[in-house]
Formats: sequence, structure tokens, C-alpha cells
Amino acid sequence: MIKSMTGYGKSVLDITGRKLTIEIKTLNSKQLDLNLKIPGYFREKEWEVRGKLTQRFERGKIDFYIGTEVTGEMLSYSINRPLAKKYHEELKKLAIELHEECPAEMLSMVLKMPDVMQTSRDELSEHDWDSISCAIDDATAQTDAFRINEGKVLEQDMINRVNSILQLLDSIDPFEKRRIIDLRERLLRDFSKHTSDFTGSLPDQNRFEQELIYYLEKLDITEEKVRLRKHCLYFLDTLQEAVSQGKKLGFVTQEMGREINTIGSKASDAEIQMIVVQMKDELEKIKEQLGNIL
Repeated sequence: MIKSMTGYGKSVLDITGRKLTIEIKTLNSKQLDLNLKIPGYFREKEWEVRGKLTQRFERGKIDFYIGTEVTGEMLSYSINRPLAKKYHEELKKLAIELHEECPAEMLSMVLKMPDVMQTSRDELSEHDWDSISCAIDDATAQTDAFRINEGKVLEQDMINRVNSILQLLDSIDPFEKRRIIDLRERLLRDFSKHTSDFTGSLPDQNRFEQELIYYLEKLDITEEKVRLRKHCLYFLDTLQEAVSQGKKLGFVTQEMGREINTIGSKASDAEIQMIVVQMKDELEKIKEQLGNIL
């Protein structure tokens, strides 16, 4: 089963006096990269949240956000007076520096500054936290399901591309047989041409045949074709494993690339070279997909 590193999940709940929105967004990354944006009164629960996310998401860039909206009518408010005065002083200094008059609505501006208005319910009860914890679990489950569905799309695309490489590999056979025959005939023709006017003793024919066989074996790509086929089949088998194996698949594609490159360097044939280019193109697209797989 393949999982994408791209995912999204959202959960909304109402607790006493507040509406909470929990959002999780995930993107591809080589390691687990957690980024939490949570209200100040959640700080004591931050490590518990991190533990949940680490357990559920092995790898990727994880953006976790909790937004809060006060809805209760029975909440009592207080003003953080030292902070409000500090904001007021800074605004007055800024107005003087800019040679501007202090705005009449400065007090209103100060009251809207972060953390100036405080509520009496800035601490979480255990009952509230239990509800929030369940909502976080729901958002992570949604994100994980998103990753699985996205992974199915990527999996099918890679299966199609690997099968395309296998088909291209089969299409080499006719050119491979003709290539060996043409190469042998050309070498024999060149040998005859260069020895026809030779006045000394002629080269040993048996030795020439031995050298010819050795040379043709050096250009033979049978082993590379067999290994490439095995790597492709191993890639397809790995896709079906119960756990997503993005890194393992990356190693397999490296081996596939080596065999394709060797076939291209040994081929010495225009048609085979064109097929090799097509296989490289399919392999590069597979590698691009693997960059977003867990």
C-alpha cells in the first residue's frame, strides 16, 4: 500500500464558550517536520499533541493549527493592563516619530491588540481536553485517509510507467538480434578488407574468431535486460507491501537506472538508443512521484 505525503484533515468542535477549528496539512519532506500553531493555553498539551502527530505521521512536513473563536456569553473578561499601557505608549511614540496626531480611536486599537483582552476560561479542563483530543484524532484520521487515497493514484501511475518500461524492454529484442548480426558481418568485412592486400603472413583465423566472440560478448546486453526486468518486477511487488516503502522504492529505481544506462552505453544502435531514452523518461517520472511518497 502506497501513501502520499500530501494530506489534509479538519475537525470542528464546540466546547464551553469556544468554537475550535483543528486543521492538519501535510506535504513532502525527507524527515518529519512538525509545525504547530496553537493558542497559548494549549502549551501544556503541546508535547501530547506532538506525540499524536509523530505516531501517526512517519515523515513529511506537518502543519498543525488550532483556531479558537469565543462564543460563550457567560465568559468574564479582564484587561491585561500592563500590556495595554505598553501598547498605548508605543503607539504614541510612533505617532510622534511620524509627526502624526494620535488617533481618537487609539484605545479601541489597543484593546484589539493580541492578548490584551483575557477571559476567565483560558485554562482547559480535563473534560474539554478529552473532547479536543478526540477531535485531533479525527483530523489525523482524515489526513491519513487523504494520504492513502492520494497514494492509490500515485501507485497506479507508477504501475503504468513500470509496465511501459517492461514493454519498451521487450521491444529491444528484434533490434538486439539484428545488431549482433550486423556487427559481426561488419567486423568480418573489415577484417577481410584489411587482410586482402597484406603481404606478410595472415593473422590466425581461429584467434580472430576468439577475439570477435570476446568483443561481441562485451557488447551483449542480455544480462542487463534480465536484471532490469527483475528490478521492475521487484518494484511492482514492493508496491503491494502492507507498509508504504517510498525509500525502498527509491533504491530500486536507482538500480533500474543503472541497467538502463548500461544498455544505452553498450547498444551502439540508434533504434535501441531511442528506446533507452523513452525508458529513462518513464523512470524520471517515477522518481518524481516517489518524491511525494511516504
